[in-house]
Amino acid sequence: MTNAKIRINTINDVKNFVSIVSKCDYDVDIVSGRYAIDAKSIMGIFSLDLSKELELHVHSDDCKDFLDEIKDFIVE
Repeated sequence: MTNAKIRINTINDVKNFVSIVSKCDYDVDIVSGRYAIDAKSIMGIFSLDLSKELELHVHSDDCKDFLDEIKDFIVE
């Protein structure tokens, strides 16, 4: 599993993020506090507090291409 911190700020960011994640063959979760949602669910993402950093859990160790695609959302 690979983890990263992300920030999704706008409605368009959510749409773009879900579009990228939906292409993945493996599971990707977003964790915020005690809530964990499927990152492929646009409604699930909108249910989170997007003003905070979110934790991304990618259930694959071979996801470098995916991380490159979402680099604009990753918080260093």
